[in-house]
Amino acid sequence: MTNMIDTHAHIYLNDFEQDINEVIRDAKEAGIAKIFMPNIDSRSIERMLTLEDKFPNYCVPMMGLHPCYVKENYKAELHAVESWLEKRKFCAIGEAGIDLYWDKTHISAQIEALEVQIDWAKNLDLPLVLHCRNSMDMTMEIIEKHQDGKLKGIFHCFTGNPDQAGRIIDMNFTLGIGGVVTFKNGGLDKVIPHVDLKNIVLETDSPYLAPVPYRGKRNTPAYLSYIVNRISELKSCGSEEVTHQTTENALALF
Repeated sequence: MTNMIDTHAHIYLNDFEQDINEVIRDAKEAGIAKIFMPNIDSRSIERMLTLEDKFPNYCVPMMGLHPCYVKENYKAELHAVESWLEKRKFCAIGEAGIDLYWDKTHISAQIEALEVQIDWAKNLDLPLVLHCRNSMDMTMEIIEKHQDGKLKGIFHCFTGNPDQAGRIIDMNFTLGIGGVVTFKNGGLDKVIPHVDLKNIVLETDSPYLAPVPYRGKRNTPAYLSYIVNRISELKSCGSEEVTHQTTENALALF
């Protein structure tokens, strides 16, 4: 398989500090044509942009504030993100969204931060990459409220049901499918057969959510082929068809 695109990988994190050259080499050898990097907060920006400089046109940065990093200082964090958006171009706004898994203390601030980033995505005509852990319905309701035909993007790490998938697609958003599709009880075996490949993009979320047979270990973009193979099984089509269509989808979106 060649020309696969990893639309979501945090390869600038410390998990890759010691062997990033090998990680990128392995990704290229595995057929990964491009890696899109979602930002986390103000502290991750420098590392992310350094990686972009090291691997230009291969490691491509987004700009946003991750909901898990929306704390008491979230307005200062949003200001830092906005300052970077004013300085230069980015491929997307993200990773934004709502996370109700780890901490619900700052839920109102998370909603406010998401709505600010929704406005940026509209004003800059950029895709919005959404994190919605334990908050799928809430995130969909917020997007539906703000969708005026200008919003587009990805529901990253989609793990919902067929009805939720349909709702997301109707909102002009794409499903980000990663390692969970290979999990025995991941639930996506009941969703993917009913979703057109035109509505799917590939992602690893490296270093998290490694696909079987690497589940529980550090994930890397080179493992994207395991996700492709599982989608091709569930769709009863060839892996090259999955690769070709998801790559077209990613390039059209970004």
